[in-house]
Amino acid sequence: MSAVEGRHDPSPAHPPRMQALARLPIFLALAGKRALVAGNGAPVAWKAELLAAAGADVAVFAERPCEELRTIAAYPPRATIALEQRAWRIEDFVGAAVAVGGFEDAAEAERFSGAARAAGVPVNVIDRPAYCDFSFGAIVNRSPLVIGISTDGAAPVFAQAIRAKLETMIPRGFARWADAARRWRQAVQFSGLSPSGRRRFWRTFAAFAVSNPQREPAPSDFDALLRRTEDQATVAEAGSITLVGAGPGDAELLTMRAVRAVQSADIILIDDLLAPDILDLARREAKVALVGKTGRFKTGRLQQDEVTLMIALAKGGRRVVRLKGGSSPTSGREEIAAYRSAGIAVEVVPGVPVGEARGETERNKARRLSDRAKNSVPLAPIPETPPRACCGWPAARPARRARTLRSTSRG
Repeated sequence: MSAVEGRHDPSPAHPPRMQALARLPIFLALAGKRALVAGNGAPVAWKAELLAAAGADVAVFAERPCEELRTIAAYPPRATIALEQRAWRIEDFVGAAVAVGGFEDAAEAERFSGAARAAGVPVNVIDRPAYCDFSFGAIVNRSPLVIGISTDGAAPVFAQAIRAKLETMIPRGFARWADAARRWRQAVQFSGLSPSGRRRFWRTFAAFAVSNPQREPAPSDFDALLRRTEDQATVAEAGSITLVGAGPGDAELLTMRAVRAVQSADIILIDDLLAPDILDLARREAKVALVGKTGRFKTGRLQQDEVTLMIALAKGGRRVVRLKGGSSPTSGREEIAAYRSAGIAVEVVPGVPVGEARGETERNKARRLSDRAKNSVPLAPIPETPPRACCGWPAARPARRARTLRSTSRG
């Protein structure tokens, strides 16, 4: 029998259907486009100001515009706001990218919404969700970093409370770093870095920006980040293994080092004693596979097969993360020695220590990953470097295959 025929094969899993969204968050590019606003009052003025701040040329139709509308028309935040002192007409929708109305009369609101939809223009009628194609959420503005918050109209005050919380957590200096990323993106694209190298650059950039929010980005910072990325290239291309202890298996109890490891992984090997929301931390390109035995200690042979598998994947240039429940993610010194003797960089990230009883309680509360996996369908091998091809594994089908879990691709 081949040395790998008895192993558990981490076939990539069928991507799950995404959980239902009350609203699809979409960020519209409105610069240089026309927006139609009809109605009067402070809420209408606020929507007109918001559209102008996004770069739209706003045409406001109000027969007797309030003082607030007159003020924002005189001092628009970015693009123009043209104030037309008359009622809106059907022909006003021609060429509009979006339409917003604010009316006390329900019949007028319905007529405005119907006219917009007949013209093929997305419409929002303030405080009348039945006549809306889109809604405005609470906004945290660190442009070009923009965060939108929606409760689907269920609790606007709650959305505002969340916005206030985020305002205190996100430094205003992040706006400068987001703008620097926009300026530097083309330079990174043509830097000669490989696709994985460009990902490393942006991870390094993000870590530096988060640590230095008040610093003004400078060309010297770009050069230093690029040099650091190039210096890391040889080690990174060789692949790596990170053994992560997930504690009781709850995503909220992962350490910061564990979160960073999961977020940077190319391949995540996981057992079904962990809560599935841990995988929501992974980047969407990462591949996830279910390995190991459930509810029992592994045999020595199974453990050795898993070690062989991770070495093979890492030698294929992958950042491999093995997530295990409990505080210790390793099976002993022999496992670490096997990785190092194969020339693979290995890191051990211990989990939060928990008592055995509490650990079992947390596991029983978590919906098992196997529940999500039982109806999954295996996909093709991992793109670019299929595990068998990169490892030289035989074409013969292994005697036992892992239950597949999922890919974190979410579109």
